Amino acid sequence: MPRLILIRHGQSQWNLENRFTGWWDVDVTEKGAAEAVAAGELLKARGMLPTVAFTSLQTRAIKTLHLALEAAGRLWIPEDKDWRLNERHYGGLTGLNKAETAEKHGEDQVKIWRRSFDTPPPPMEPGSAFDLSSDPRYAGIDIPATESLKDTIARALPCFEEKIAPALKAGELVVVSAHGNSLRALVKHLSGISDDEITGLEIPTGQPIVYELDNDLNEVERYYLSER
Repeated sequence: MPRLILIRHGQSQWNLENRFTGWWDVDVTEKGAAEAVAAGELLKARGMLPTVAFTSLQTRAIKTLHLALEAAGRLWIPEDKDWRLNERHYGGLTGLNKAETAEKHGEDQVKIWRRSFDTPPPPMEPGSAFDLSSDPRYAGIDIPATESLKDTIARALPCFEEKIAPALKAGELVVVSAHGNSLRALVKHLSGISDDEITGLEIPTGQPIVYELDNDLNEVERYYLSER
């Protein structure tokens, strides 16, 4: 029976500071690193040892993966980094404090930007302090100026179909270390969650979510490993 493990990166510095992060590369905090190690220790304790890993191009997800795998004794397994597993791009909101943004634009407008399915935030201005056009990891990639959750799903699902699904069907025990919104994309697809409901799904940091799947990769069961 195919099995997929999803882990949202441990707490990042901008999670702690309550700032919109998106594609900006922010490291995990000491707490975030501890969450990652605890996730790996839990995998080891439950005998749920990944054989192949996927992650984004962002430090917080990569470091979470490495810390978790090291704790599980699986740091050596094959690993695939793909920009399509990056967090949603928050456009012109990148770097802003969420509470201050709500004061400036109103809580209702910020809620729409954060939680609507298909309404993106204002686009990032070219030359912004958070412009990634010169970042070598994105060479040759058409970096978005902003993204809705719908946009994030549109890039994350092809990554799942092209890379992750074949690994699952080949019998690999797959772990994906990624971000709140790119993981929402996978959960929405695998669990058949509606557009309206997926925006309210909260995925906690550093908590492994396990999918037990049938041979056609339909969900048989989904659960938090800490609850087993």
